[in-house]
Amino acid sequence: MISILVTGANGQLGLCLKKASKKIENFNFSFKTSSELDITNEKSVDTLFSSNKYDYVINCAAYTNVEQSEKSTEKAFFVNAEGVHNLAKVCKNQDITLIHISTDYVFDGNTRTPYSENQITNPINEYGRSKLKGEKYIQEILDKHFIIRTSWLYSEYNKNFFKTILNKSETESKLTITTAEKGTPTNANDLAEFILHIISSGSLKYGIYHFSNLGEATWYDFAEEILKYISKEKNIELLKTDNYPTLAKRPNYSVLSKEKLINSFSFDVLDWKESLRKLMHMMLL
Repeated sequence: MISILVTGANGQLGLCLKKASKKIENFNFSFKTSSELDITNEKSVDTLFSSNKYDYVINCAAYTNVEQSEKSTEKAFFVNAEGVHNLAKVCKNQDITLIHISTDYVFDGNTRTPYSENQITNPINEYGRSKLKGEKYIQEILDKHFIIRTSWLYSEYNKNFFKTILNKSETESKLTITTAEKGTPTNANDLAEFILHIISSGSLKYGIYHFSNLGEATWYDFAEEILKYISKEKNIELLKTDNYPTLAKRPNYSVLSKEKLINSFSFDVLDWKESLRKLMHMMLL
């Protein structure tokens, strides 16, 4: 029986993993919310690991508020870097494989072709810098790791762009969405399935991988696609803007190349529109 600890279990990816885990019989999962396991508390981490034997740790715990990271930089680094440092150390000491979730925001967006795993990182906001530091801690400490960079994560759970558009469509007749950034919306359910596929395959192909759905879009494109599944009776007017002010700088282009992942694993990566369609179909049933 493979034993798996999932941190940050109350986040949208943690909840997607919990849903996906119900279909698997030979894995023993332990889901810990951020209040049950504070990864920044080294003593709490050591206490949990000293009394339990895990084969894998899936780290979904993160400080993900990009805007607030500009103001609460210390907190962002505490969770996204120092907390990851604690996990990497205990995984090293107990010979555990760490699967860690990172972000497309480790790149500056100054390109127009999808980013591969070996391209130079250069984050332009504090969130991206804190996540990159966490990556570096893992690489320095632990050989047995998978760092999975993803982008524009959404699901039926918690707060995300997808849920925001659905909610605003209930109360507003006009939405203004930016066209300034291009990336790839990623269904967190698909990412959860890929993570479990890594474990099921018993892969030893450690390192950094990029996972998002296929294709690329602006936030406007994403909103437009979401609204296609909502009753036309609402007559929601969607407006474009290329100047949507934010505190944190965002990369203008952060599409991730999936070539390494596709060549390394037998896993079917869906186009972002197809994955969105499947989720909307499930939610509208």
